[in-house]
Amino acid sequence: MTDDRGYLLDNRRTEAGTRFEAISELFDQWTFRHLEALGAGPGMRCWEVGAGGPSIPAWLGARAGEHGRVLATDIDVSWTRPAAGGAVEVRRHDIVADPPPAETFDLVHARLVLVHLADRDRALRTMVDALRPGGVLLVEDADPALQPLACLDEHGPEQRLANRLRHDFRALLADRGADLAYGRTLPRLLREAGLDGVRADAYFPITSPACGVLEAATIRHVRDELIAAGHATPDEIDRHLDAIAGGRLDITLAPLISAWGRKP
Repeated sequence: MTDDRGYLLDNRRTEAGTRFEAISELFDQWTFRHLEALGAGPGMRCWEVGAGGPSIPAWLGARAGEHGRVLATDIDVSWTRPAAGGAVEVRRHDIVADPPPAETFDLVHARLVLVHLADRDRALRTMVDALRPGGVLLVEDADPALQPLACLDEHGPEQRLANRLRHDFRALLADRGADLAYGRTLPRLLREAGLDGVRADAYFPITSPACGVLEAATIRHVRDELIAAGHATPDEIDRHLDAIAGGRLDITLAPLISAWGRKP
């Protein structure tokens, strides 16, 4: 990272729970579709990296059944813990700093994780190494540089303010070491890591209530940082949150790029 202040959207804030719920509503069905197509099912051994909320580990656990296993890890498992039990083990683990799990897996998945890491190359290597022969890696990450706007239809001052705040928020992310063009590199990186049959696609929510919920929670989460960096005034942030609450903005997100491949 460019500094030592850590992840901008850390899990210790109360807004993190709201963000995880909104991300789950927006992306879980997309993720589940991929996991199911890649063979998530009875008896599988799965590693969910940077799990965040409980929804994906719980779904994988239900699919794996009594003879399967799901290891769900994160540097802070406060929000992941409700998924623990049955096939699901929840464990605190730093994908970059800690030794990898001793076991190998049929399926490894990470969503919206690597884009934020300083040593994302090392994390990717660790996940590839954790696959058994024939195992599948699915990585899903955003590419904010592909679509930088919060409001595609910038028709008034509220939309212009939303787009400026989105730009400034992403400047904060980049300052913490995030790679805002990471998503597009995933197919190449998976091929270079030695995986076969690499494919990728993308999901791009244009507008939904969950987009507004996620935007509001994110802005509240980084409010102090935006003000301290001179990106926004308290009044501008309050006006933006009021516009979201009033349903006057069609908030959109960056594309979520899903890429997968199989270990020979």
